[in-house]
Amino acid sequence: MVRTASASTSAGPTLAVVAREAGVSVPTASKVVNGREDVAPETRRRVTEALDRLGYVRRPRFDTARAPRLVDLVVHSLDSSWSGAVLRGVEEAAYDAGLEVVVSAALDRPRPGAPRSPRAERGWLDRFVARGSEGALFNLARLTPVQYAALAQHRVPFVLIDPAVEPPPGVVSVGSANWQGGVTATEHLLRLGHERIAVVAGPRRELCGGARVAGYRSALTSAGVRHRPEYVRHAGFDRAAARRRTRDLLDLPVPPTAVFACSDAMALGVYEALAERGLRVPDDMSVVGFDDLPEARWAAPALTTVRQPFSDMAATALRLLLRLRDGHRPESTRTELSTRLVERASTAPPRDGR
Repeated sequence: MVRTASASTSAGPTLAVVAREAGVSVPTASKVVNGREDVAPETRRRVTEALDRLGYVRRPRFDTARAPRLVDLVVHSLDSSWSGAVLRGVEEAAYDAGLEVVVSAALDRPRPGAPRSPRAERGWLDRFVARGSEGALFNLARLTPVQYAALAQHRVPFVLIDPAVEPPPGVVSVGSANWQGGVTATEHLLRLGHERIAVVAGPRRELCGGARVAGYRSALTSAGVRHRPEYVRHAGFDRAAARRRTRDLLDLPVPPTAVFACSDAMALGVYEALAERGLRVPDDMSVVGFDDLPEARWAAPALTTVRQPFSDMAATALRLLLRLRDGHRPESTRTELSTRLVERASTAPPRDGR
């Protein structure tokens, strides 16, 4: 079962305020509020007195023997195939672990034009604590320093799924083998006989995009194929940006015969730019994507792509989260799972040996 989180509208002090007043962590205060027994008597007394002194309104008690165990999943949005794939993987893994999933589309949702404030960024944390969740999985491009500080202050166990930027030291994350995926995609095109291979990459500073481009360059070097700087075009991870970068590649004096797009959405943008010029995939240009989202199978022709193991990433992140909750730190803070090439109809040898 998946629940969607909503903002709290209750008045009065938050549990975080109560915790500060009693000199304890928010999870400890939550245990007292929810009637948990694993709290020292003196600590329970301080929290109870703070609750009464501040006028904290307690929610109706659940039967703890029947209350569901929860884990939070926070995603950037719910309207993308990527988020849907992660959600399915987390939900399946949570079901196997006897957990239910609470889904939040973002940590905070300020009104249009309203400035982002530390108080708003901490709003999700108050709701998280009130739910008594086991921990949190974040499938966001990045967390803010305020959010990292709040998570650390309240000792919330959490794991990042495929972060876009390098997390702070000690933060646990799970991703895929992006460098190897870039190597695999490029080697596939090289085996077909392509040498003029371009890459439509993601933003320069993002971890996954940079690793995929590095893998592309490594494969070319290993094959003895000259690297052409003009064949590397950076864009956002979206169709429109990839379509523009592909037009630039087609306008080169010597255009490529194949393109490695660093996401499936970008690969579809490559398709659109080629169609605008009356070019066909793979007759005039081969295209390889990255992700293996449903769009890859629905494309015409079906897209050859590098598959990311979404379900395995989700299950691994959840297992790590539960170990963190129990006080066990992993040997390495970064876990990478292998990718693999899925060959479909969008790649072929270059026409007329070009």
